[in-house]
Amino acid sequence: MFSLGSSHRFYLYDGHCDMRKSFDGLCGLVISVMQRQPTSGEVFVFLNRSRTHIKLLHWEHGGFVLYYKRLEQGTFGTSALKKGELSWSDLVLLIEGVQVVKSIQKKRYSLP
Repeated sequence: MFSLGSSHRFYLYDGHCDMRKSFDGLCGLVISVMQRQPTSGEVFVFLNRSRTHIKLLHWEHGGFVLYYKRLEQGTFGTSALKKGELSWSDLVLLIEGVQVVKSIQKKRYSLP
């Protein structure tokens, strides 16, 4: 079951990841390169050099979960993404293959 949601924090790995890495190898990257703790409950996102594979590493109660998606054609678009923290909506758009060319967020007003 896909148990990730907007309440989680997502971090994109700055660089290209060898997709042969599994739990321990990805945890090593999180600790040594990203300077974060893999058991913190945060979600870590890794892409390969050609941006055709994506892995998400997440610690849940009792152990690690690794989500993996491989595209048969096309690439994951990361041109608009900055390295570091991602929002839930950025992650969903990335995984679904939607590339936002221009985005304008309007300020919402609330009634008193």
